[in-house]
Amino acid sequence: MIPYGSHTLSEEDIDAVTEVLKHEFLTQGKQVPAFEQALCQYTGADFAVACNSGTSGLHIACLAAGVGASDVVWTVPNSFAASANCARYCGAKIDFVDIDPRTRNICTSALVDKLYLAAAENKLPKAIIVVHFAGISCDMAAISAITEPFGITLIEDAAHALGAKDALGNTVGAGKYSAMTVLSFHPVKSITSAEGGAVLTNDEELASLLKRYASHGITRETAMLGDAHAEEPWLYAQCELGFNYRLSDVHAALGRSQLKHLDGFVARRYELATIYDQALAGLPVIRPVLDPNSAWHLYVIELTAHDRKQVFNALRERGIGVNVHYIPIHLHPYYQQLGFKPGQFPNAENYYRCALTLPLFPTLSADNQMEVIKQLSEVLS
Repeated sequence: MIPYGSHTLSEEDIDAVTEVLKHEFLTQGKQVPAFEQALCQYTGADFAVACNSGTSGLHIACLAAGVGASDVVWTVPNSFAASANCARYCGAKIDFVDIDPRTRNICTSALVDKLYLAAAENKLPKAIIVVHFAGISCDMAAISAITEPFGITLIEDAAHALGAKDALGNTVGAGKYSAMTVLSFHPVKSITSAEGGAVLTNDEELASLLKRYASHGITRETAMLGDAHAEEPWLYAQCELGFNYRLSDVHAALGRSQLKHLDGFVARRYELATIYDQALAGLPVIRPVLDPNSAWHLYVIELTAHDRKQVFNALRERGIGVNVHYIPIHLHPYYQQLGFKPGQFPNAENYYRCALTLPLFPTLSADNQMEVIKQLSEVLS
């Protein structure tokens, strides 16, 4: 079976992990700060806070933004459930903004309409989680301009987009237009630390808060401990109700090693996407926008003349590990129980009914990609 996604590991990556295993610290050593520094150097962000998953990163980003039980957070339906769950972890209400059918990212015109309606009803969101679906950056400059008059905190869910740039050439994660950017290092993402994530920010106060939320709410910062710190060097203080979301040194060493290869991984993904774009031009499918700035986490087509279930099953039977990204969040039973209903976000729902994710990862061979194209062409013929 050719999978839709796969991690890519080198001997250098393996050596980086085993080197940590031979030394004293498996956690809370030097590897996590070194990984955080490397992420800052790559993205241009001032601060990085590593954590044990992208989901954890989204949660602490919401907490750092002050999201609480009396607040509302908006995101898009076309994402993994974590993009909405993070607000629910804080006790906040969640709502959605429909997507642009072309980019599959948040629709800016729908955002404008929803914001002015919410302002009139005094129901503006505390934060908006902007998802860079499949690796293509949203138009953050426009979104920032739209939301700034309302004082809304922007959080970028860049789980798909490490290594991408926006249309103006800004590196995703640089934080030019948002308060925080959340990354994921799951095995199928741009780079992997096996499991892991990070939150990037240019705000020192937010960075300090994020660190505390990721580590039990505890700090050893002298300024927060008071005069007793000089007399009691073991002293630490819990300032918030935090969580054990720390990343281990083993995971950080892998992520740091992988980061050295990120540009090569993204270039290879774009090369594969270009081959798909050319080869599928004559088939009854809608191809994704061939954006050279994308990190190309996913390559998702939309079927225009075939039953998706039949095509999915036929390709799986032929050894092609296609997948579907994503079931709209508001259609999951948990969110239906909160009052969301089919038909509320038609662009996301129409996209989902036809979406099919094809295999795309840096080590996908030319022969295997040609096999995917051949089998898809035969099934659709």
